Amino acid sequence: MKIAVLGGGNGSFAAAGDFALSGHEVRLWRRDANQVETHRAAGSRILVKDHNGRHDVKLALVTTGIAEAVSGVELVVCPAPAFAQQDIARRLAPHLRDGQVVFLPPATFGSMIFAQAARDAGNRAKASFAETGTLPWLTRKHGPFDVAITIRAKRLPVGVFPLDRASHALEVIGRAFPDVIEPCGDALSGALMNAGCIIHPPLIVMNAGPIEHFERWDIHKEGTQAAIRRVTDALDGERIAVREALGYGAPHFPLAHHYAREGEIWMYGRGSHDRLTDSGDWRERIVLTEHRYMREDLRLGLSLLVSVAGVASVTTPLAKAFLAIGGAIYGEDFTQGGRTLESLGLGKLHRAELQTLLREGF
Repeated sequence: MKIAVLGGGNGSFAAAGDFALSGHEVRLWRRDANQVETHRAAGSRILVKDHNGRHDVKLALVTTGIAEAVSGVELVVCPAPAFAQQDIARRLAPHLRDGQVVFLPPATFGSMIFAQAARDAGNRAKASFAETGTLPWLTRKHGPFDVAITIRAKRLPVGVFPLDRASHALEVIGRAFPDVIEPCGDALSGALMNAGCIIHPPLIVMNAGPIEHFERWDIHKEGTQAAIRRVTDALDGERIAVREALGYGAPHFPLAHHYAREGEIWMYGRGSHDRLTDSGDWRERIVLTEHRYMREDLRLGLSLLVSVAGVASVTTPLAKAFLAIGGAIYGEDFTQGGRTLESLGLGKLHRAELQTLLREGF
């Protein structure tokens, strides 16, 4: 199938390389004209490294023209960080056509941002927008055009906006991710599967000292101790309580299953945490005032969780605490603003009205 991938980070390169490796026609769009020119000069190729070796794949197109990238494709995949979504959505909005599916893995309810951008651009195409709970690859770039894929997702819970178009959207996404996609309802359900805003805030806040002391620090290895794991599970309990209060059913993909060596399989499968730490790719330099763990997962992810919890009448003391402490570290009041139902223009909707919107669209 024809797939457009938007962005130039770890996830976007993993997506483009892996889709090309699977035989799809892949177009990669980036905003950075110099990087695009350099990539084209290098043959528009990506070197994918995984447990099967090294694979040199060629992309059909590398471009700064988003209209060119998405013209005629069935699937648009945007793994860019949540804080980049507003700009990308605005650029993409005029070019979407009937039947196209925009997949955001994960998105922090970014599916709503892309759908709103299309509406605001006057585009009435019957496109679908979907999001899942994690990036489908545990991955890091090893060079400008080299990407290492440590693990591919085994289960991806996907929510769709509007829900009435879920059947078509899931079929299209399923051809890109065969035997992996699991429907989880509407887009808000998909947003409440986001693991990043649960796993990363405790790891960076409770490891802030060593992160700033050492040149490189692996938050998933030395930073994942029993005390922190207990906090992570409690924070995840708040997420699951919100899901249950809104009527979303199991499976809720509790993060505890990510660390377990037996029992229910989590999104990345069994043993994924050990493989992640064994790779060494997550022993890295984290600047707390710049990294997406702070700017995306903590600030945006937890502000969304707290906001939706208000609609669900669920208390979230840990989520609020991490917003307050994270904001103090960052030097900004994270308890104000962020990504909330209000900032998305949905703050005046009652629960039933919100559910109708999620099902039927605008």
